[in-house]
Amino acid sequence: MEHVIKLTSKRQATFPAQLCRELGIQPGDRIILEREVIDEVPVWIIKLKPRSSSRWFGRLNKYARDKSHDMEVIRKSIGLGLGARK
Repeated sequence: MEHVIKLTSKRQATFPAQLCRELGIQPGDRIILEREVIDEVPVWIIKLKPRSSSRWFGRLNKYARDKSHDMEVIRKSIGLGLGARK
């Protein structure tokens, strides 16, 4: 089966829905393209980049651990941080 993908002037491409289903990709997924030579013919292999196991805000947990989540304390902390930059 052949699928045609059109590249825009901004180098953006739209994958046909059927191809996305076949590849198991969804909006926001990252795709890896690998160039290989098979029987002296260059070919491109499409792979789905594994998703991160945690969301971006989950990475902030180590900074919030053992700290107050009271809004006034948070504002004061931000103010102290901004004042330290001057």
